[in-house]
Amino acid sequence: MNEFIQRLNLPELRTGLEAWFDTHVLAADNAVQAWLILLALLLGLLLGPRLRLAVLAAAERRTRSAGVRDFLGRLAALATPIVLLLFLWIAVEAGAQTALFGHRLTQIAASLAGAWVAIRLASGFIRNELLARSVAWIAWILAALVAVGLFDVTLALLDSVGMTFGKVRISLLSLAKGAVALGVLLWIVLAFSNALERRIKRSENLTPSVQVLVAKIVKIALVAIAVLVAIGSLGIDLTALTVFGGALGIGIGFGLQKVVSNLVSGMLLLMDKSIKPNDVIAVGGTYGWVASLGARYAAVRTRDGVEYLIPNEELITQRVENWSHSDKAVRLNIPVGISYRSDVRLAMDLCRRAPETVERVLADPPAQCLLRGFGDSSVDLEIRIWIDDPSEGRSNVTSDVLLRVWDLFCEHGIEIPFPQRDLHLKSSDVPLAAAGAGQAA
Repeated sequence: MNEFIQRLNLPELRTGLEAWFDTHVLAADNAVQAWLILLALLLGLLLGPRLRLAVLAAAERRTRSAGVRDFLGRLAALATPIVLLLFLWIAVEAGAQTALFGHRLTQIAASLAGAWVAIRLASGFIRNELLARSVAWIAWILAALVAVGLFDVTLALLDSVGMTFGKVRISLLSLAKGAVALGVLLWIVLAFSNALERRIKRSENLTPSVQVLVAKIVKIALVAIAVLVAIGSLGIDLTALTVFGGALGIGIGFGLQKVVSNLVSGMLLLMDKSIKPNDVIAVGGTYGWVASLGARYAAVRTRDGVEYLIPNEELITQRVENWSHSDKAVRLNIPVGISYRSDVRLAMDLCRRAPETVERVLADPPAQCLLRGFGDSSVDLEIRIWIDDPSEGRSNVTSDVLLRVWDLFCEHGIEIPFPQRDLHLKSSDVPLAAAGAGQAA
């Protein structure tokens, strides 16, 4: 810090700024260029919105390609800077061709406007809006420093502010370089890993769980390599990170125990294939199919369209019903009650025939009907059917089967009883005469 203050030399800097202000700002030639820049800005604000509407209208009428429309949309959003850049170029050419005024300031302004237009068009290919704007501003600031000739001075100033750790000196410049390197590497790594993940998911030789496992291992490995390369660009010896790694491991063991537990549980689930994407499971009162397996949780979507994010640790430690672990065929048990006056054998035959016309019910094994018991109000039957698509729901199949049972029972006179109760009235032991005397009194 003392070195930075000594280099700054405030009295000398103040004298230089005053001299620069007298030479450049108070000069009549620069005042004319400043008015030209202001005029170009006003024209840009006036004509830019009209140009934007014209470009958007032309893109809607004459362009069918989605990519071209997207590019024209980004171009239309920059209509005001484009108009500003056009008039600044005219001012630069006018100053260069005539000797009435200079063109240094207008040339700098035109360079900045052109850099902004080019950078915004290039950053439009970045899907994340916040990241795109951040990249655009950083690139434009660097372009502005180059345009005004302060790039080398800025680098020297950032390099002078730093601290020394042993044999390694870390300055603001090295940190900025490391941050830029890390950002670029992460962007490249994530783009490559996403493309590789899409390629892996198209592979028919790998099961869904192995696809997810390979994709996540590749992504974690590539991100770790990118971070190590970025740290190495700072000049830090990576062997010195062993002590830090041990301390980080202890911190993870105490502070991030649940996070690491969920991460390891997710890896175990993918390796042992006990739960896979598209499996139908029931855990903790939640029934649905596994929409995705993440590093920390599994997304289980119910038939209601609600997604439950269940931590991977719960899928390891709790009892989980997997309806499609080794075989997607599952049996449904549907209770039915009939009256004691009905023909039980006929009712059981109708219950076996009812599922035959339901599309999702499997023909093999065939539907069965069992006599389960004699209830208080009905003879209790049970229909047993098999389906091989539990992810499509169970209640809808049960409803279709029961509706078919209702139709057959009505056709053949099978009665479905109401609950019955017998009421017994116990007579009073008090003599009627005594009761009447009591009333008279």
